[in-house]
Amino acid sequence: MPAHGAAPRLRRPPLTTIEAIEKVALELFVERGFEETPVEEIAAAAGISRRTFFRYFASKNDIPFGNFDKLLDDLDGWLAGQPDDRPMFDVIVDAVQRFNRFHSDGPVAHRERMELILHTPALRANSTLRNAEWVTVIAAYAARRMREPADALGPQLVAHLAHATANVAYEQWLQDESSDLMEVIRRAFSLGENLGQLEYRAPARRRPTSARSTGR
Repeated sequence: MPAHGAAPRLRRPPLTTIEAIEKVALELFVERGFEETPVEEIAAAAGISRRTFFRYFASKNDIPFGNFDKLLDDLDGWLAGQPDDRPMFDVIVDAVQRFNRFHSDGPVAHRERMELILHTPALRANSTLRNAEWVTVIAAYAARRMREPADALGPQLVAHLAHATANVAYEQWLQDESSDLMEVIRRAFSLGENLGQLEYRAPARRRPTSARSTGR
């Protein structure tokens, strides 16, 4: 309690943010490896204590996902505001692109983040949980558009197809450093809408003309 007559001390806002810790941690992961970087080193590099670190992240495995819950809430709100006269898959493509823009502080950092998430065995459990949350948001949007329950076949199929398409786009993007993620996402969804046209159909072979068919 403040002394009698003294002005109450104002609480200073925290100097550290999730994004700041995340940036430091991602740099360490790239330099040393995810498994080889303990929480203590991340906290020291961020200029915070180990206890403070755990106020922002439940575990080291949560770091690559950043402020995922807020980003997901923002995505859900954006989807809710989209007009119903827009084609559903056009909206979903925009949603995937927006989610990746907001989740990144630049293409290099985002590439490093996605490389970790997709290719680090220790992050698979967290990835599964986050993917399920993302699918739930997309399924809810598809359900509103299709006027069906979110757990019905149609909305679930749309959401899981969107997730699979996005993952294929990420993998293709990671293989080619010169590629643009937004363009790869757009192309992937365009192909996904036209799966029936992807099959290669070889030209029909001309059947040899027999003597009988020619009357000889």
